[in-house]
Amino acid sequence: MPTYARPRPGDPDSPRLLARSDSAGASHTFAQTCRDRGVGFSFGFPVDARVQRIVDAIPASCWHPAVEPGDGIRDGAWVTEISTAIDLSKWPEGSRLILRKERPHPGAQLRFTDADGMRITALLTDTAPGIIPGQAAGLELRHRQRARMEDRIREAKATGLRNLPCRGLAENTAWLQAVLTAIDLVCWSQLIGFTDQPDLARIEITTFRYRVLHVAARITRSARQTHLRIDRTWRWAPAIATGFHRIRTAFP
Repeated sequence: MPTYARPRPGDPDSPRLLARSDSAGASHTFAQTCRDRGVGFSFGFPVDARVQRIVDAIPASCWHPAVEPGDGIRDGAWVTEISTAIDLSKWPEGSRLILRKERPHPGAQLRFTDADGMRITALLTDTAPGIIPGQAAGLELRHRQRARMEDRIREAKATGLRNLPCRGLAENTAWLQAVLTAIDLVCWSQLIGFTDQPDLARIEITTFRYRVLHVAARITRSARQTHLRIDRTWRWAPAIATGFHRIRTAFP
């Protein structure tokens, strides 16, 4: 990371960075390293026996609705803060512990740490009160949104990232650049060509490859023009033709 983009502890004009991870990143060493370098953190936190005892004693009135982007209410989910009810002295000063309980989706198996049919999760953060709108609910929403990055990593693996490493640095660099270029091309194609087709605009790369990139077609030439003849029996043929036309006209 270039120097100008790095956090500068004590400087109010410093860039603000946040490290988010699941519970695998919730270590005292990592949290302290983030603090020393001026990076905020939001980690998944294990629901151990200490946390479970607190969950069992929380009154219903202390749970508040979880939120969605745009200030919407997340159906069947509630959050609360238990920072004053648990010993966080081994974590950096100002650390806070947020809980969420939510009804599992149909068919999901409950865990031993779940209570009253609700799935319990926890997060640890050092973000001070008043920084994020919505207090505990806002912090929980911010942490939950890390799943988007995990989705991108999964798609990158499906695009070829899982084939790393190669033998040398140059080969790794070239392959990584090719993977990132492929991801960008697919993302922009979905954004430009298929915004009105949810079953093509919001699908992952594996499905997009099957529905769009692997469609049967022939390249023909007529009147000094090149044409792509898509299999008319393919379910998404009209949407693909429209999408390809949009992409071509977007870059004259």
